[in-house]
Amino acid sequence: MEKELLLNLPEEPGVYLMKNEAGEVIYVGKAKILKNRIKQYFTAVNNHTPKVRAMVSNIDSFEYIITDSELEALILECNLIKKYKPYYNILLKDDKHYPYIKVTIRDEYPRIFLSRKMVKDGNKYYGPYTSSQAVREAIDMVSKLCKLPTCNLKMPTDMGKKRECLNAHIEQCTAPCVHPVTKEEYRRQIIHACKFLEGDHDEILSQLGHDMQVASDNLEFEKAALLRDKINAIYKIEERQKMISERQADEDIVGFYRQGSKTYGVVLFVRRGRLIGRHSTVLDKTGDTPDSVLCGEFLKQFYSESDDIPKTVYTCYKCEDESLISRWLSQKSGRKTVVKCPVRGEKKRLTDMACKNAHQNAVDHLLKDSSKNVPKSILELKEKLNLPALPKRLEAYDISHTAGSDPVGSMIVFRDGKPAKSFYRHFKIEKAQGGDDYQSMTEMLYRRFRRAKEEEAEVADGTLTNPKFLPLPDAILLDGGKGQVSAIAQLLEMLDLDIPLFGMVKDDRHRTRGVVTASGEEIEFLKTSEAFRLLSGMQEEVHRFAISYHKKLRSKHVTGSVLEEIEGVGNETRKKLIRHFKTIGAIRAAEQTELSAVPGISKRTAENIYNFFHKTS
Repeated sequence: MEKELLLNLPEEPGVYLMKNEAGEVIYVGKAKILKNRIKQYFTAVNNHTPKVRAMVSNIDSFEYIITDSELEALILECNLIKKYKPYYNILLKDDKHYPYIKVTIRDEYPRIFLSRKMVKDGNKYYGPYTSSQAVREAIDMVSKLCKLPTCNLKMPTDMGKKRECLNAHIEQCTAPCVHPVTKEEYRRQIIHACKFLEGDHDEILSQLGHDMQVASDNLEFEKAALLRDKINAIYKIEERQKMISERQADEDIVGFYRQGSKTYGVVLFVRRGRLIGRHSTVLDKTGDTPDSVLCGEFLKQFYSESDDIPKTVYTCYKCEDESLISRWLSQKSGRKTVVKCPVRGEKKRLTDMACKNAHQNAVDHLLKDSSKNVPKSILELKEKLNLPALPKRLEAYDISHTAGSDPVGSMIVFRDGKPAKSFYRHFKIEKAQGGDDYQSMTEMLYRRFRRAKEEEAEVADGTLTNPKFLPLPDAILLDGGKGQVSAIAQLLEMLDLDIPLFGMVKDDRHRTRGVVTASGEEIEFLKTSEAFRLLSGMQEEVHRFAISYHKKLRSKHVTGSVLEEIEGVGNETRKKLIRHFKTIGAIRAAEQTELSAVPGISKRTAENIYNFFHKTS
């Protein structure tokens, strides 16, 4: 690098871009004084870390952009890193936008939607949530509680143009599109919904409790039971949302765990005092990066991708440029935002908790990231279904019966995209009656997860070394549509299990078409994809396994029922005959002397058996 070029650098704030021989940007940085910062790279080389030395050895040229302030330089640096993704910058491995719940309060008749971005448009946003499924479940819950429309009709444009829908008919929606609902009444419903989303459940619980008591007094027990279930569902939501701050503050808690050249980062989202979710990421090439620099680089990249910025960000490391990043976040959010590194007390405990989560992410990453030899079908399925982890263990379930009789359930397991037949299981459905597939499916999965819970305890105390129902699956597939998926989603919620759930749906020709979620969203696959072949293979296999077991049971049932109609043939005699002749056909074809030759069969009984078959044949 020529000395004249270095000596003539400006003594002003700005951003610099380091380039290699091919002209590719390999590093982007900001500086309060460009001249001092850039000169450091090419002097006192022995004081550099190995990573910086490696970068400097690859620098062929550089360019810089002067800015009016260090804050402008920081903003420009974030944008250029996002644009070029330079090799030597610390990069977050994902840039996905977390979903929010949007309430269009500026509309004449506000609606509630899922939104991938939070923008300053005067509407209300709640989140971020960790998955779109969580958002849809929350929207579904609040819509039912407050009887809000979930359709795509535009109001007031479409009002009076449609007939009453099913939700309106069963009183799950006040249906302002067809019923005379004033704007004031409708807006009151929206206010109730917003309070619910903000965690203020007292008013809704009070109203539901009153309605339940009225229904009970009027002997409307079915309605009272539905209201009771809604109340219990709200209590479950409250239990899941861990209270972090009594001050109902909006805070993000940032923790790290360093391992070799990687750093695992976690951000815990606290909104209105409640822990509502978290974000996990992995940062590469951080082995010799100082903690303060790592923390600053992480915050700049993470919040350049986020539109939801809280009042306070607590970090486990003292952050480089802490005051500058605080100013940037304040400018971005439109209110004062502060970055702090607590050293004692309750907030220090929270950053320790975030670090503990980051450590667990490192463990999970090492266990699950042996994915170099993972089949393409598994990788495709993870991406297509937006699964949180590689679906190395997939479980599929199906029900089989004949006009409601002899119902059975089957469970198959695929590991790394291949059948693991030693884990296949059959279930005789004991409680569900009349061919109720929803109840049968619920009974089967309840028994499966109850047994897994028992095995966990047995493994923990050393009495079990070869569990049959562990580990839990990475995803569950049901042979059925939205109804089955909704029923099992409720069961998983009751059992407090967070396992991705899908239904495998078929087309008119009874061939696999795709999958459906609990919210009714259908996901279709390219018929030529590896993921589709895996799904269709699993659907055929679970159906085959269920049918074969059902036929086997029916065969046994028919065998027993025919023999038990014969006078003198009880359960023990029937067993002796089956053991000796193997099949009903052989018993039917046997002579009377052959029958009486069976140990334990009297001549009188042999005569009765012979006469029974020859009279009815």
